[in-house]
Amino acid sequence: MNSDPAAAQSSTTLRKSVGLTGVVTFGAGTAIGVSIFSILQPTAQVAGAGLLAAMGLAALPMLVFAVAYAYLGSALPVSGASYEWPSRFIHPGVGFLIAWLRIVANVGALTILSQVMLSYLSMVVEIPLKPAMAVAITAIFALNYVGVSMAARLQSLLMGLLLVALAILVAFGLPKFDPALVGDPLATPPLLMLATVPLMISLFMGIESAVEIGEEVRDAGRNVPLGIALAIALTVVVYGLVAVTSLGLVGPEVLASSKAPLLDAAKAALGDFAVPLIVSAACLSIFKSMNASALMFSRSLFAMGRNGALPRLLGVIHPRFGTPHRAILLAYGCAMTGLFLPPSLIFLLLAVNVPTMLKYMACSYSATVVARRHPEIHARAQVRLTPRTVVAVGYAGVVCALVIAVLGIEADPRPYALIGGWFVIGLIYWFAKGRHEMRGETKRA
Repeated sequence: MNSDPAAAQSSTTLRKSVGLTGVVTFGAGTAIGVSIFSILQPTAQVAGAGLLAAMGLAALPMLVFAVAYAYLGSALPVSGASYEWPSRFIHPGVGFLIAWLRIVANVGALTILSQVMLSYLSMVVEIPLKPAMAVAITAIFALNYVGVSMAARLQSLLMGLLLVALAILVAFGLPKFDPALVGDPLATPPLLMLATVPLMISLFMGIESAVEIGEEVRDAGRNVPLGIALAIALTVVVYGLVAVTSLGLVGPEVLASSKAPLLDAAKAALGDFAVPLIVSAACLSIFKSMNASALMFSRSLFAMGRNGALPRLLGVIHPRFGTPHRAILLAYGCAMTGLFLPPSLIFLLLAVNVPTMLKYMACSYSATVVARRHPEIHARAQVRLTPRTVVAVGYAGVVCALVIAVLGIEADPRPYALIGGWFVIGLIYWFAKGRHEMRGETKRA
């Protein structure tokens, strides 16, 4: 047995190797991913010309969630934050169930990302979908296994290349913008507009992803909230320009019927050059989002293992790479099961979005608890808000998340059945684990 306290601590302590640039690129890089290449079609199908208004509506609750996350991230930076905060400030069972449901969301996210990336890549080279998805998922987790700093450097590089590609589309597309093609955004019935919000909000999900690696961020109290703010600004500008350009080039009807809406819009502006540009941009963007998703997934499992909610062997750090290697391997195994999920994008998006909304709800409520009951933690927050303001923002986040989670059931009820079944399994595991631990304590007594 190793009795050195420093050595024991290092086995469960993550290295601080991510700076402000890494925080911004993890946040914006997760958000500016598959959604811009996939969400225009189903949203235009439902909302038509109201697509831009729906995008604006979806951004509002994300701003609320982002404030709560920035506040908590600056006051209490931890890895696996979406598990740790509800566990500490609501109840350990709540933290566990949120993280448990996030397993479905993370598997769904990695499935969507790999599926859409390979569908774009198949436009230039013929590849078998499922085997190629397996290779992409394996490559991402292999990268995360060898270190977060390498993952962060790759994230920054891919982000820069993606922005260059999208800037080319906007620069060549805006001069050909036709306002008549856009249509009247106010002609879309309000209920249809609201029905698209659970889909459109996926455009902005992941903005807060850097809080999940809070322990690995240098000067986290400053860099986490500032990085979230910069990531939001960058994401809104990029999405706004790309969506406006696409609508003005081909109109909502073409976007609604297209299998590759951004590519069809680019063809109107760039001709034959559109295919290599958009396929390259899609692959860069989606690989980048897969990188960030795998990172968040493994850190959540690591936090649960370190706290004993899952087997403690998951809470161990690799002595050479400084990564939670066992949690990464488990996350990889879970991600591979996504190859057996239905390929429907609406099914997969809701399987991702509903658990994510529950996560946002729990973390928003956690912010209110910190503001009301933990003045010593509130005082450490570098997001300078009064306790009353934090409470108002937190409760607004709870309401927004709950409403958005429920709205999607009209689009496809199957993900709700999947999530409900997984929730029941998690509940059984939690209570069985509690009873087992109580028996162990009784025997020791």
